[in-house]
Amino acid sequence: MQKKNIFQSRKGAYCIMVIPALVWMVLINIVPMFGIIMAFQDFNPGKGIFRSKFIGLENFEYMFQLKDVSQIFTNTIVIAVGKLLLNVLVPVIFALLLNEIKNVAFKRCIQTVVYLPHFISWVIMGGILLDVFGLYGPVNMVLSALGMEPIAFFRISKLFRTLAIGTDVWKEFGFNAVVYLAALTGISPSLYEAAAIDGAGRWSRMWHITLPGLKPVIVLMTILALGNILNAGFDQIYNIYNQAVYSTGDIIDTWVYRVGLNDLQFSLATAVGLLKSVIGFLMISLSYLIAYKKANYRIF
Repeated sequence: MQKKNIFQSRKGAYCIMVIPALVWMVLINIVPMFGIIMAFQDFNPGKGIFRSKFIGLENFEYMFQLKDVSQIFTNTIVIAVGKLLLNVLVPVIFALLLNEIKNVAFKRCIQTVVYLPHFISWVIMGGILLDVFGLYGPVNMVLSALGMEPIAFFRISKLFRTLAIGTDVWKEFGFNAVVYLAALTGISPSLYEAAAIDGAGRWSRMWHITLPGLKPVIVLMTILALGNILNAGFDQIYNIYNQAVYSTGDIIDTWVYRVGLNDLQFSLATAVGLLKSVIGFLMISLSYLIAYKKANYRIF
């Protein structure tokens, strides 16, 4: 029997469909990686990458001497960990509460309302938040009506991390809850019926049936989120922070952007960005290894 050419088989068709995506990935993600050589150079834009002086690890040594670097890593980790924990906890609680609503129309209405913020970009959302929490915004109008002094929320360094974490959770918890709502549909209704016959109330059924049913998904989502521990959200922070909150709000990505493009310290910015990428790669690899061991999750 004559063998089919690979391009005539279904597998071959799939391979052809993947080619544009692979080309795009190479051009956007792989080719630009050549620029990491600037981290080991005293880069001069006039001379270019090929003629700039090679200085080895001097940029990394200088990086660790800067007070700013330790601060931005601390800010990044604190904000990222806060988002990681609450973006698991809040969606789980919301999914559990929503699952208890029996009125289907009301349930869908709530789902739609809480999903909407996810689809608004941080450019728009940042402007809305700055207006809402501004000196003349609705929040301060309420405070003034209560006899309190107006507060410049986004200009107080002690409040910025809380606001950054809280607004991110508010924007994303509805969308993140989709995974847990889907997992809830996989729990057998017969378990709830048997528990109800035995006299178990709603709280007891939630605690002993629903939560154990969600446990594998919660563990998996938490472990996978560890891979993004150094991604505190450039688009969000850049659109809501200012010089007054650099001490608590400046993260790795915003610092690299400012130092690299505004101050033109290309080599230093590249070195910090490369260090973040290496740590991120190790964390992603570790998180997938843990997910495979603990939750039997695999990519292939």
